[in-house]
Amino acid sequence: MKLDAGSNLWMTMTVSAKVLEADGIYSFRFRAAGGEALPRFTAGAHIDVEVAPNLVRQYSLCNVAGQESEYEIAVLLTEPSRGGSKGMHAIGVGQSIRISAPRNNFNLVPTTGRSILLAGGVGITPILSMAEELHAQSKAFELHFSARSPARAAFRQRLAERSFAKDVRFYFDNQGQKLDLADLARSRQPDDHLYVCGPTGFMDFVLGESERLGWKKEQLHKEYFSAPSVEEKSGASFDVRIASTGDVFHIPEDKSVVQVLAENGIEIPTSCEQGICGTCITRVLSGSIDHRDFILSDEEKRRNDQFTPCCSRAACQMIELDL
Repeated sequence: MKLDAGSNLWMTMTVSAKVLEADGIYSFRFRAAGGEALPRFTAGAHIDVEVAPNLVRQYSLCNVAGQESEYEIAVLLTEPSRGGSKGMHAIGVGQSIRISAPRNNFNLVPTTGRSILLAGGVGITPILSMAEELHAQSKAFELHFSARSPARAAFRQRLAERSFAKDVRFYFDNQGQKLDLADLARSRQPDDHLYVCGPTGFMDFVLGESERLGWKKEQLHKEYFSAPSVEEKSGASFDVRIASTGDVFHIPEDKSVVQVLAENGIEIPTSCEQGICGTCITRVLSGSIDHRDFILSDEEKRRNDQFTPCCSRAACQMIELDL
């Protein structure tokens, strides 16, 4: 028997392993409580984890893509913690925990060129899975891993022991080592793609500098762990029509679409509520959108046929949703 991969399904797991991978970072392995095979996933995927009742966090899968026996994540204890990382670090082997099926908003793009993988700190989690998948497919890649120190670099030993170790470079702040983005740009080929995951400051620097150095936006791929700091936008009120019923709801300036619909008995699944996980993406049938998420591509936003109701708003008086 295999567990259903339905996007709204919560699966009960058993914590089969917990390992201190680096200072402040534990890895966790999950197996189905009943021993069933798990939904398959691709490199770059993440899962929702119910750390405690009404406390859900997203974590990237870092084990080899396609495995059905277990999932592996790694969690950095952040200070101050909003409850997620502290709660995860308190979980022990043998405990039960609920997770969602994997979702992927950070897919590897098929290419004849190289994949340049950049990880900052615990951002190594999806990047590690990508490296494993590219290696298995005999695809050209290089991995650049920046961390504060060797002691803060999760999976450093695992990477050093892999047969693709020659394609991995480490950079440690306490040793004065810095990633040379200009050098990467100089060797860039038209079919190369760059993937980056890590702290917001690291990612913003890499993406901004890479664009300045000539990388095209379509060559740059990212996965945020938290929403970047942006200037607060005001939001005019607007109306939402529900296509299946014709009901119209008013969305005031100080509430999201998700909040108003929930107050009226229409639940849209959410997780991060910051526009970074994709859980709540909803089809738009008419109207224009003021996109405020960090997950949809520029092309997806231009199509104007979907949005994240947890944070995005209408750029017109009314939008109609496929609900």
